[in-house]
Amino acid sequence: MAAAVADEVTVLHGGVVVTMDGGFRVFRDGAVAVAGDRIAAVGPSADVLSSFPGAASTVDLAGRILLPGFVNTHVHTSQQLARGIADDVDLMTWLHGRIWPYESHMTEEDSYASTLLCGIELIRSGVSMTSCIVLPQSQKDLYEKHHNTADGRIRIWFGLRQIMNATDRLLLETRDAAQKLNTGIHMHIAEIPYENELVMRTKGIDHGTVTYLEKIDFLRSNLLAAHSVWLNKPEIGHFLKADVKVSHCPASAMRLLGFSPVREMLDSGVCVSLGTDGAPSNNRMSIVDEMYLACLINKGREAYITGTTNPTALPAETVLKMATINGAKAVLWDNEIGSLEVGKKVIPLAVILSCVAFDSLMTINTAHILFPYSSQNPY
Repeated sequence: MAAAVADEVTVLHGGVVVTMDGGFRVFRDGAVAVAGDRIAAVGPSADVLSSFPGAASTVDLAGRILLPGFVNTHVHTSQQLARGIADDVDLMTWLHGRIWPYESHMTEEDSYASTLLCGIELIRSGVSMTSCIVLPQSQKDLYEKHHNTADGRIRIWFGLRQIMNATDRLLLETRDAAQKLNTGIHMHIAEIPYENELVMRTKGIDHGTVTYLEKIDFLRSNLLAAHSVWLNKPEIGHFLKADVKVSHCPASAMRLLGFSPVREMLDSGVCVSLGTDGAPSNNRMSIVDEMYLACLINKGREAYITGTTNPTALPAETVLKMATINGAKAVLWDNEIGSLEVGKKVIPLAVILSCVAFDSLMTINTAHILFPYSSQNPY
């Protein structure tokens, strides 16, 4: 970016700056300089402060942890008012008996109020960007009216609910329209065994949804696949080849879907991010809780599969990447958000208060960020 004018710069200094950049740099006594809506400098406090001696203002973080704002890659903002209406049921009952009747009776005012409430809860856990599935009558009209509005903060993607209520024509025309408009597609994929069984029975293929989507040439790098639980090894390969991005929603998966092969996808090179899903499939909207759950359930899954424990399965550093830079990549916005780097946009940053436990630590590691905190922490 162009050299920042010192008297237009704000410097946040004296904090533990977790950059989430390519080198995963962490500055124990770090600083971030902000000019307008862009980051002007990141580094040791002494270096950044000396680079901007005439800064308009400085903020002493007093040892607090400074992170990029978290990215929630799968949420249903219109479902916030439905918290608690669909507990302890299978997915098909959840959809047909609870959620679709609820959504079919919503007014625009209901949806607006639900979205505001959802946003409040997401912000509380440090989320600065979400990817939400909504299904209006004309998605092209929605794109033309709202895409790149609010100073570029709103981007419109196309939403496909799932393969079970999408024809081949709808799938392929959506693929082509998204490519023409240079936008993305957000779709629930491979959620439950019944979905795969239905696709195998009706499409005459040997596995399920991902196999069929690959067969019809639907998979693309602008596809964000929500959940992606019931995939086999060749289908993970299809995702990698097409550069499909995945949103892993641990709480929702445990309630309704099953164990997603997250480690296998990450090991293969697939970009896996994190989402909360909607309130009725989670009953809370904290991305920090999702990070915590992702760490734990994937360790448990590994022990079940291999017959032995592996505490390094999905380590804290990986989960933090999933909630930040991988989330930005999943929504095709990593050139501007997801990490603290010069030239990237300034978005709300997750500042976590230091605690007594940190005082005795010789080094800061990301496990200390994830595990002492939860959505119940008022800070």
